[in-house]
Amino acid sequence: MKLLVVADHESPYIWDFFDHKRFKDIDMIISAGDLKASYLSFLVTMIPAPLFYVPGNHDNRYVIAPPEGCECIDDKVVLSNGLVIGGLGGSIRYSPDSPYQYTEAEMKKRSAKLERQIKKHEKIDILVSHAPAYQLGDASDPCHVGFEALRALIIKYQPRLFLHGHQHLTYGRQTRMMHLGNTTIVNCFGYHIIEI
Repeated sequence: MKLLVVADHESPYIWDFFDHKRFKDIDMIISAGDLKASYLSFLVTMIPAPLFYVPGNHDNRYVIAPPEGCECIDDKVVLSNGLVIGGLGGSIRYSPDSPYQYTEAEMKKRSAKLERQIKKHEKIDILVSHAPAYQLGDASDPCHVGFEALRALIIKYQPRLFLHGHQHLTYGRQTRMMHLGNTTIVNCFGYHIIEI
């Protein structure tokens, strides 16, 4: 199964120069946040595959006008194409006015609620977040530090994939992929195609 994963930057390669042949084998699209709703709606229109997303810390506009034709998996677990997929959007709180910023304590409560849903499926294949997990592709500055609650979920459930955004690869301090145990961690900045 081929996944197109996206986050943080609307790629001109896709949006301005879309070519059906390049994406004909995509089975699922997953957004890890901070993308225009119109971009996600474009993707799901042009690529005949379901699109699941979590909001990023800059996606305040999703509250009023969410992406059309896409499914929000924030605070949810869904089953699609035989895969159990869960989502926890947003980032660490660094400003008071965003609906998608959380303290570590708030994210811990959210992850506990998600965990109850995971237990019903007895596993999770793909965990999607906007923020990285603590010390797994994050940074030390107050805006980009990762969540310990996400790291705990990864260690406990060993999903096949942990997908996140927030850390732009253009910052020059991150890599696209890393591993922790059986989990492949993918920074979805821009776009990337993964086989699972």
